[in-house]
Amino acid sequence: MLAAFDDSLDLPRACTIPSEWYTHPALAELERSAVFGSTWQAVGRTDQVRESGQYFTADVAGEPILVVRGDDGKLRAFSNVCRHRAARVASEAEGCATRFRCRYHGWTYDLQGRLRGLPEFEGVADFPREANGLPELAAAEWGPLVFVFLGKHPPDLMEFLQPLPARSAGLGIETLRFVDRRVYDLACNWKVFVDNYLDGGYHVHTIHPSLAGVLDYAGYHTVNEGSTSVQISPLRKPEAQHEDASAADVRQGDNAYYWWVFPNLMINLYSGVMDTNLVLPLGPERCRVVFDFYFAETADAAAEFNRKSMAVGHQIQLEDVDICEDVQRGLHSRFFRTGRYSVRRESGVYHFHRLLAAHLRRGR
Repeated sequence: MLAAFDDSLDLPRACTIPSEWYTHPALAELERSAVFGSTWQAVGRTDQVRESGQYFTADVAGEPILVVRGDDGKLRAFSNVCRHRAARVASEAEGCATRFRCRYHGWTYDLQGRLRGLPEFEGVADFPREANGLPELAAAEWGPLVFVFLGKHPPDLMEFLQPLPARSAGLGIETLRFVDRRVYDLACNWKVFVDNYLDGGYHVHTIHPSLAGVLDYAGYHTVNEGSTSVQISPLRKPEAQHEDASAADVRQGDNAYYWWVFPNLMINLYSGVMDTNLVLPLGPERCRVVFDFYFAETADAAAEFNRKSMAVGHQIQLEDVDICEDVQRGLHSRFFRTGRYSVRRESGVYHFHRLLAAHLRRGR
């Protein structure tokens, strides 16, 4: 199946990944380890773990994760699975704790993952308590986001994200504050959503009329580097905006920046506004998109602007949901196996497909 995609060709000659990559259960299972298990994954926000004892839980490709700020101020991530009978140690989505007690048999772990309490376990041979704490995972922060790495040899997070940290410096990301979250469940493979995001604005005029009225499409361009891709579009001046530019009031500044980090993180950045999209596979033909909204101004005076901005984001998301689910249905057609890339617009999609193929081939 992996040999069906030839990533050695240059863009004008290349074909897209085949349709079975979007539908086959075996490919989805390989992605769990070869893609999501071997890349830095955004799992939460820094404001959730600012103080000692604050924690949140997450799942990465079916792996339960616990992230906590220790008494020593260090951020740590652990497997959220008790070493006794595999129940989850922390059941809540987030909170504050001094210790974590498994609700099944009461085994207790401290904020550094060490096993502290194991009731009625006297007489068990060859069971060193110090070797049976929660397995620790690599954890790191950038901007408002917390990342974890499931594998044994994580690359440096800043190196993995480059050139995003360097090129986004000065765009005000550090001033933005989380305001709200919306979650969308889609009847499509997660890669369909990423393909749609990375198509260089190719679908904006046909699918997103309100956004098309704001973007200066002639200047829209894509830069691919490392594990990232960024699409940059100048924003039209008010006098040049289309009549249906309903997004104009809340999409301001000189440029729109649409960053993507392999495999599944998307960051939409405008002046004073940032949305993050995290797409999570739920199986071969379902995914979940977690859409977080950040704003520079969060006081009452900014509430109406922020509400309008989130409404625009929600409408754009619904438009994407509709077309992505339509594409997933079409991928089952006997008359479709691969497509071609627009040389002008879809270099980001090919960049994604090449990175994906490389990870899958290394991990098989």
